[in-house]
Amino acid sequence: MANTELKAKDYKSGIKPVWCAGCGDFGVLSAITKALAGLKIAPHDTAVISGIGCSSRIPAYVNTYGFHGVHGRALPIATGLKISRPDLTVLVTGGDGDGFSIGGNHFMQACRRNVDITYIVMDNQVYGMTKGQASPTTDADWDRSKLTPHGTNINPFYPLVVALASGANFIARASSSNPGGAAEVISEGINHPGFSFIQILSPCVTFRPEQREWKKFVRPAPIDATTDPTTAARRLMTDDNFYLGVLYKGDRASFQPDFEENPASEENLEEEFKL
Repeated sequence: MANTELKAKDYKSGIKPVWCAGCGDFGVLSAITKALAGLKIAPHDTAVISGIGCSSRIPAYVNTYGFHGVHGRALPIATGLKISRPDLTVLVTGGDGDGFSIGGNHFMQACRRNVDITYIVMDNQVYGMTKGQASPTTDADWDRSKLTPHGTNINPFYPLVVALASGANFIARASSSNPGGAAEVISEGINHPGFSFIQILSPCVTFRPEQREWKKFVRPAPIDATTDPTTAARRLMTDDNFYLGVLYKGDRASFQPDFEENPASEENLEEEFKL
């Protein structure tokens, strides 16, 4: 099948998602398949890597190469894949717990390294798969979890701020309530060289039913994307976490080491590791 004939449905695996009814991740899955179809990237030229969590199930639901990794380790797996196979389009999918808690250091280092991968984080400010505990992005006064009945009293993690400070080359926010708009942002992130970070507000209506109201709060950011990190930082000072769109487009060169045309043989590799 020629790439020009591919449609969003051709990127779906046929496996039925097991997410709760109303989960925002359905919209993100739709956005990803729309983006890949719009860019005419063949499934066999694409890999989707994930960690652990509700949103990390996405590799099973797309008709591409995929790897469902361990908790918090999706980014180093994707980094190794992209460096060894620069011809592939590599996407990473996960949630706020997987990405910013146990995977928090990998997130910062991936921003610094600037390998040409696109990281899509579905942020619902809760651990949904493990039944509703507070996550790194949960507000300090959220008191609806049995583990934190008086709130966490810990300032939430601000992903866009950390991404900018750590050197991500493309930073954006989208909403699962608008899959078409999210698809446009994902497409732009894939096309932009270097490490692209996209936060997608993806409500967990099971454990945070109040998030149904998010679609009323999200709106386009009043300022266009910038190539200046200082301007982007100033914009973030007035961000209420509901502004959508691209925040920052950097111009750093992607990290991609050169490889020898004739790689070492298996026998030579064994020799190199002998003590």
